[in-house]
Amino acid sequence: MKTAPHEVDEDVITNPELRLSEVKSLRRWLYNWLLNSEIEGNYAQFIERWVALLIIANLFALVFEHVPAIYQPYASWFHVFDLVSVGIFTVEYLLRLYLAPEDKEFKDASLPRLAYARSPFALIDLVAILPFYLAAFIQIDLRMLRALRLLRILKLFRLLIPAFHEFRQLNEGRSFRQKLHALVWPSEYGGRLHEYFDSFIMVWVVVSVAAVVLESVASVHYILNLEFIILDTIAVGVFSLEYLLRMYTVVESDGHKHAFLGRFKYMRSGSAVIDLLAVLPFFLEAFLHHLFDLRFLRVFRLLRLLKLTKYTGSTNTLFIVIKREWPVMSASVFIMMLLVVLTASLGFLFEHEAQPDKFENIPASIYWAVITLASVGYGDISPVTVMGRLMTIILALLGIGIFAIPAGILSSAFSDQLRIERETLMNELYVMLADGHLSAEERDVLEREAKRLHLSEDEVNRLIERVNQEKASLEDQQGIPLARLVQDPQLALERFRELAGQVRQIALMASPDEMRRLVDDSDRLTELEKRIWRQL
Repeated sequence: MKTAPHEVDEDVITNPELRLSEVKSLRRWLYNWLLNSEIEGNYAQFIERWVALLIIANLFALVFEHVPAIYQPYASWFHVFDLVSVGIFTVEYLLRLYLAPEDKEFKDASLPRLAYARSPFALIDLVAILPFYLAAFIQIDLRMLRALRLLRILKLFRLLIPAFHEFRQLNEGRSFRQKLHALVWPSEYGGRLHEYFDSFIMVWVVVSVAAVVLESVASVHYILNLEFIILDTIAVGVFSLEYLLRMYTVVESDGHKHAFLGRFKYMRSGSAVIDLLAVLPFFLEAFLHHLFDLRFLRVFRLLRLLKLTKYTGSTNTLFIVIKREWPVMSASVFIMMLLVVLTASLGFLFEHEAQPDKFENIPASIYWAVITLASVGYGDISPVTVMGRLMTIILALLGIGIFAIPAGILSSAFSDQLRIERETLMNELYVMLADGHLSAEERDVLEREAKRLHLSEDEVNRLIERVNQEKASLEDQQGIPLARLVQDPQLALERFRELAGQVRQIALMASPDEMRRLVDDSDRLTELEKRIWRQL
């Protein structure tokens, strides 16, 4: 991908399977390297992702610029960030303008660059940077300039509109609820729009949790009190809408087909409970604040962070591991609890008279027992008697091993579970590659499984290559399938020659008289097979 550009045929752009190293002209090589979304392995998605993040960062910068306590001390940094943003957006616009003749949407026009400049996407890109340059020649009110910079958010439509068109094609002929289900739930009908929906929810989860954390800082809360209220209200609206969409569309999922029982089953699931807890504190405080002081519920907004667990397979793997290893885990937990109680009892026995304020009773001694066995040792409670200190040394050494057992079990079981799931993926690959290639639907399933198992594209390609090699080796041992021989006459001829050679070897090595007698007397051979043997 970093080799020098060289000449290629005219169908480079329309054929996404051509390697980037085969690109000929510099302009076409740059287009395929940077902007062609049809070619896998280039920087197109990387550029789109970081431009989208830069747009979101600009939106937050505009919000903070309206807070004098934040903007005034760091005005120079805000200005530098704006310069960098405009510079990146300008380079992107000029690059797309230069490479417009290579874009299949504009290359057939008489003036490709003019056709691009008049397109909606190009106008959006131009509007995003034009106010900055106009301000250098025209006297523009600073507040108006900031308002015009909000138009940069329109650049996100460059990602959303193609994804929306793809979504419409995938869901053509499906019902409204099925389309919403494809948007909210992972499926082969979601496409990139579903990925953007998940990313949108994840961004709001991170932003809302960060706001809850910063709200606990008195100085920050004093400055951004109104912004925190607006942000939390918007976040609750987003999460509430997501929860309602999932409740409405879950009946399209397998196992939830019934209109009432399916939704009730989903309501009792862990992910639905987490989604409900993410918004429940807001509504309880809003409607019941005149009856109870419910401000303590605000801390439960941090439960929104658990919403991120549905977007990764690691937590599901961990739950499977704990469930599978629970018999062993429960035994180790029982030993740990037994040691904690015994340690607390002995600590109370030896230290109560010397330190009645710290070792007041056995329940109070449990705190000391846990930090001793866990080898934490904060030092706020420590024995002073000889027997107490001797017992502490022994228990601390025991705790190193006892408390390490659950961690070792979880670590080993987690690695084992990942191995099992990857072997399962290998078995699925054998089924997918039974016909010799991966269909679009099979590749989509493979990508979702690889994402869940945190496999990179290179690792997936290595797995596919390994499966193909093992299949080829197995075919060499067991014989090539008849269906494949029928499809490939050249392969069928080679197979015939191989089998004929093996029969000749048998004829040369076996006893001629005995084999001739068996062939002539056998009623299992046809006349054609007998003639073939006699010829050999």
